[in-house]
Amino acid sequence: MKKQQVIVFLPAYNEEQSIGEVIQRIPRHFHHQVDVKVLVIDDGSKDNTVSVAKSAGADFIVSFEKNRGLGAAVRAGLKECFDRGADIGVMIDADGEYPANQIPDLLQPIFAGEADYTMGSRFLGTIKGMKLHRRLGNYVFTLLQSLVLKKWIFDGQSGMRAFTRQALKHGEIIHDYNYAQVLTFNLVRQGFRVKEVPIQYQVRETGESFITFRGYLLSVIPAIWKELRRPVQKVEIDASAHKIDVRDNRILKIKKQETTVISVK
Repeated sequence: MKKQQVIVFLPAYNEEQSIGEVIQRIPRHFHHQVDVKVLVIDDGSKDNTVSVAKSAGADFIVSFEKNRGLGAAVRAGLKECFDRGADIGVMIDADGEYPANQIPDLLQPIFAGEADYTMGSRFLGTIKGMKLHRRLGNYVFTLLQSLVLKKWIFDGQSGMRAFTRQALKHGEIIHDYNYAQVLTFNLVRQGFRVKEVPIQYQVRETGESFITFRGYLLSVIPAIWKELRRPVQKVEIDASAHKIDVRDNRILKIKKQETTVISVK
């Protein structure tokens, strides 16, 4: 049986202190029908992000000459995954906030044929340590997203997501400051099924986020409005394209002797 090719991509800007550990924590051999590669999108870093990523085992690195912004880095990640033949693309931040060891959990709804686009939800998992103003901002923007989509979303700003090959091909990000709400609006409007997976949030220990509340209001809200006004075509979804049969009861082993068992209906 053909293996599912999974490419995990990390948008990174000056993340030399954390990216190596994140890459090393990415499960590579958690199932015999899954092949995992790691791709780094270097968004014009001025530090040693690239060399640290190479030493940690990144399979592919794409570097921008100058910083373009998170939206551009994620857009490049989606395209690179598709062009390199990925069946599934997984995005995870390079700063260590999101648990790389939970990537198999993020993939489970896709392997079960239940979703085409999954998001790791901090608010369904654990959210200890997030600063109050960030938490409130997340609540406000996620509520707005839920009202517009008429679908309840718990964590609209998550930096941990997975995409089927069809979602990689059709997902569009129309601005370079951030991607979160715009991409979800775009995929859901095209008919892709989204599902959230509980994850364990970790406060970043190095660096700092370059997303600001003021910048979000000035840049992202207009982009959301633009996305909602433009026409999109529904995509005929192949719901069984990534199903994996795990009835052989093989245990999916990941780092630190933890185990994750994927059950497929």
